[in-house]
Amino acid sequence: MIATLQSSYASLTAVISEETLIVIGILSTIMFVGTLVAIPIILSRLPTNYFQHDLEHLWMEGYPPLLRTMGLIVKNTVGIIFLMAGLAMLLLPGQGILTMVIGLSLLDFPGKRKLEHKLLTQPTVFQAMNAIRAKCGKPPFDPPTAPASTSSN
Repeated sequence: MIATLQSSYASLTAVISEETLIVIGILSTIMFVGTLVAIPIILSRLPTNYFQHDLEHLWMEGYPPLLRTMGLIVKNTVGIIFLMAGLAMLLLPGQGILTMVIGLSLLDFPGKRKLEHKLLTQPTVFQAMNAIRAKCGKPPFDPPTAPASTSSN
């Protein structure tokens, strides 16, 4: 067994430098621990009707335009980070799909609601999100509704 691991490590270091493997290991650990903390916090703060796509959720409604624009930039940047981390966690340790759902929910792009709906109608994804909410003492999300065909979010 140890010989097999040493052989695998030698093969891997022949392709990827040892320093790169260390960086990948550190980043993987940070993402794993970070999502274990962030996902429950984010999911517990969302309203139960958040994934009701017939309801419009306006970000920072009532704030001055400059502050709202800055908030949208920050929100979309965090969304991209979560989406990329979720994609990486499909191969590395972590909650990849849940992290991707949260990343998508933070992003603003055409077709977002359709993609969210496709992920959220997977029973295991929706059940996992509601199980996390239950552990936080929050009621479950309302089942997602299909987005309107004219919606751009």
